[in-house]
Amino acid sequence: MTPFILYGGTFDPVHEGHLAIGRAIADAFDTPVHFLPAADPPHRLPPGASAEQRATMLELATAGDPRLIVDRRELFRSGPSFTVDTLQQVRGELGQSASIIWVLGLDSLVQLDTWHDWRRIFSLAHVLGVQRPGTAMGKSWLRQRAAAVYSELASRWRRFDQLPGHPHGFYASLPMHPLRAESATDIRRRIAAGEPWADCVPKAVADYIGTAGLYRRGT
Repeated sequence: MTPFILYGGTFDPVHEGHLAIGRAIADAFDTPVHFLPAADPPHRLPPGASAEQRATMLELATAGDPRLIVDRRELFRSGPSFTVDTLQQVRGELGQSASIIWVLGLDSLVQLDTWHDWRRIFSLAHVLGVQRPGTAMGKSWLRQRAAAVYSELASRWRRFDQLPGHPHGFYASLPMHPLRAESATDIRRRIAAGEPWADCVPKAVADYIGTAGLYRRGT
């Protein structure tokens, strides 16, 4: 069963680390990865660029790579961008037997219990955790940092290659080699401070940020 893979986030801005994750997952599962820019993420501070600007940067970053697809569905929906609502929509489109995988970095996984109706995510999809700087893949690391999330995942843990054989309900992790250090927060800080940053993003994205004047101090 070929899974349908969704990688959600603010992508504010999209950087080489995001793209490396998408390509690694596409290679691991031999199927495209759908990037979903969030319109109004309710669990974090407002993004520094508009939803349309962030989606445009994603389009520029993924152009020419058929493994990486930009899905704007959350931008067309009014109200907060809750993951469970997005997954409910995708499940309705693909049917109950389809294998759906939701991707998130381990830095986001430790905050999963703050998301709206977060346990219902597993009735709609699998969750694939991807290593990010400052995170580890082991169960002990997660147990120490997010006891509620660890408890929910305890019986759901599988190898990543086991996910496609089932429609939903499991958790797996995917290590990254090499582990890239880019951070959207740091890129925004660098731009505002006038420090070097352009090498952290594709050239087309750097050009767009410069032309639009995004993330400058006071903007």
